[in-house]
Amino acid sequence: MSVPRGRLIVLEGQESAGKSTQAPRVLQWLADRGIDAMLVREPGGTDAGEKIREMVLHVPYQLTAAAEALLFMASRAELVDRVIKPALRDGRTVLLDRFFLSTYAYQVAGRGLDSALVASANALATQGLVPDLTVVLTLSAAERRARLDRRGGHDKIERAGDQFHSRVDAAFERFLDPAWQASHPESGPIVGIDGAGTEDEVLNRIATAIVHAWPETFAVSSGFHQQ
Repeated sequence: MSVPRGRLIVLEGQESAGKSTQAPRVLQWLADRGIDAMLVREPGGTDAGEKIREMVLHVPYQLTAAAEALLFMASRAELVDRVIKPALRDGRTVLLDRFFLSTYAYQVAGRGLDSALVASANALATQGLVPDLTVVLTLSAAERRARLDRRGGHDKIERAGDQFHSRVDAAFERFLDPAWQASHPESGPIVGIDGAGTEDEVLNRIATAIVHAWPETFAVSSGFHQQ
């Protein structure tokens, strides 16, 4: 008897919107409901991907926009082929911290690369894999800056400047438009979630979105109620 395909849930959003904070909390929420799930991140998740992550985020020299995008794609291709697709075939739920919406936001909108060329390269990297649900965490620029300042140690993308991040903000807002989603079927369903408030409040909103997507599978415990 064949194993039902697992689900791919992606967490997206601007720098310091709360993805990396919420990702392990969502993973635990899934585990508490008996869901066999794993957490991976982009770039990263494989030996090659982690080396690429260090190169694009932390080396002292500036890559060209095209080189940066292609390195992200290389990490993605490794992750999809070696980790995500095998896990989905085994029936596991994969929780992914960033996927190709980040490329569309940072390298297309932010860096100004040609959208059609990037979409074509992304299709090669993803092998046609479409997320089952993408959660985009939203937060005001002022609150994000405050979080970045509290955290310190900004990487190269975080230091890219206000105009760059304004273009990225506009892109993530555009991704929530049903018309944009209809014209980009590779994106799958996307839902925006307010990233403001306590960590538990944000987790509750994400949990509610997951339950709404698969009410027959996920049950919300008394600790997390639908709003």
